[in-house]
Amino acid sequence: MALNIQQMLFEFLGGLGIFLFGIKSMGDGLQNSAGDRLRGILDKFTTNPLMGVIAGIFVTVIIQSSSATTVITVGLVSAGFMTLRQAIGVIMGANIGTTITAFIIGINVGEYSLPIIALGAIFLFFFKKGKRLTYLGQILFGFGALFYGLELMSNGMKPLRTLETFHELTVELSANPFLGVFVGTLFTLIVQSSSATIGILQSMYAESLVNLDAALPVLFGDNIGTTITAVLASIGTTVAAKRAAATHVLFNVFGTALFLIFLAPFTLLIRSLQALLNLSPEMSIAFAHGIFNTTNTILLLPFVSVLAFIVTKLIPGKDTMWSYQPKHLNPIFIEQSPTIALGQAKEEVLNMGEMAILGLEETKNFIDLKQMKYANNLYQIETAINHLDQTITEYLIKLSSASLSVKKSEEHIILLDTVRNIERIGDHCENMIELIEFQMINKVTMTDAAKNDLDEMYDLTISIVKEAMSALKQNNKDTARQVIERETMIDVMEQQFRKQHILRLTEGVCTPKAGVIFIDIINNLERIADHAVNIADAVLGEHN
Repeated sequence: MALNIQQMLFEFLGGLGIFLFGIKSMGDGLQNSAGDRLRGILDKFTTNPLMGVIAGIFVTVIIQSSSATTVITVGLVSAGFMTLRQAIGVIMGANIGTTITAFIIGINVGEYSLPIIALGAIFLFFFKKGKRLTYLGQILFGFGALFYGLELMSNGMKPLRTLETFHELTVELSANPFLGVFVGTLFTLIVQSSSATIGILQSMYAESLVNLDAALPVLFGDNIGTTITAVLASIGTTVAAKRAAATHVLFNVFGTALFLIFLAPFTLLIRSLQALLNLSPEMSIAFAHGIFNTTNTILLLPFVSVLAFIVTKLIPGKDTMWSYQPKHLNPIFIEQSPTIALGQAKEEVLNMGEMAILGLEETKNFIDLKQMKYANNLYQIETAINHLDQTITEYLIKLSSASLSVKKSEEHIILLDTVRNIERIGDHCENMIELIEFQMINKVTMTDAAKNDLDEMYDLTISIVKEAMSALKQNNKDTARQVIERETMIDVMEQQFRKQHILRLTEGVCTPKAGVIFIDIINNLERIADHAVNIADAVLGEHN
């Protein structure tokens, strides 16, 4: 008996591992085939909740993971690229899109799984020059591994039929739907994949290890359990991201509560479809999964605003999310009124500059307080700056073909130069964040003198960047000259602080690791001040 239990465990756990690997391989192949445009789809095609649902379905079908889609969505909300209302639509769509995996399993081509794996391996290892064939190999290999893993899990579970304890559990699950929901939730929390747990449920139902009355509540629990990935992804992010994750939980909990109330008629519906369409056990669970998520979406889609209101009340606090999408870059103005278009571009550049200043302040907070929330804020700001850099530059390049006066052409050049310099300021902030993370991981301490030096240089650098942006905003040449004059103080500071650092090092007060971090930070601050000078030079008409 001990040998049988060992064999059961080995087959089940090994099959689960192969199944999860197959899902990932198939999703990676599909995602690579689609190109790196999936995030862009979620970013651009979610203008309203309905479009969000469609985008969520499409992306989830491609990457074969509702959890991955939801995590991307939480990231976009956290970075300010998507509003909470848009995110709710995507999350609803992701729940529908994930049902495709259950339908794929319902096809039940397990007996052909090994030849499919072999075919996928041929494409992977013998057609390395053609990327499309390699991606096809990934898809086929994952597809075959998915079914082979299911076969192993199914074989591992077959001996459970003979266990009286397991029969008692299935009877209890049939009699107590809440227990079924708990089991499904707990199992998915552990496995971190509703596709896997629903696949296991399909195999168990096919082997008559559970009946339909027991299987459906477990199915509902699987949908609740899959929300943990989004919850984990939202930890340490913005309030808006936490609310998006909470919406995912609320959505599936509401659906489960509703379907538990109507469990008897829902069970009857699935049995009727089973008989009418001659569905296999695996396909019956797939239909139940699809109906559950689609019905839930149809019912809740008109109440997206209500859901947003509820999660806002459940997770109070000031939303620190900034809107990082450009607000002023209307392409119509490029042809109809280039002067207005240039003014719009300037507004976006100033907005980008405000983000860079905010990034500098968050970096300073991280250096002083060593709290990861400030590092996360900076990474989000840096992502937004990079996004605006690309968007504004593209807009200005299109604008360059329009007829502008000599004065406006000069302003056009200033804005192009400024965008590049602001983007580099963001990069240097990111460099400093990485240095402090290295300091925290390696438990490196700085002397009080070094900290005071950094504070002095940091405050002056932020002040210079603010003045440079003010000079650009008001086109004030006097302020621009003041920036250039004050930047010389930064150069003097850097040289002075380097000498003081060497002195501390020779006296044994400072460690070499702390010294490297200190020198790199003041070097980044000096480079940031240089970029502020470049902005001031552009205002003065002295382009680099």
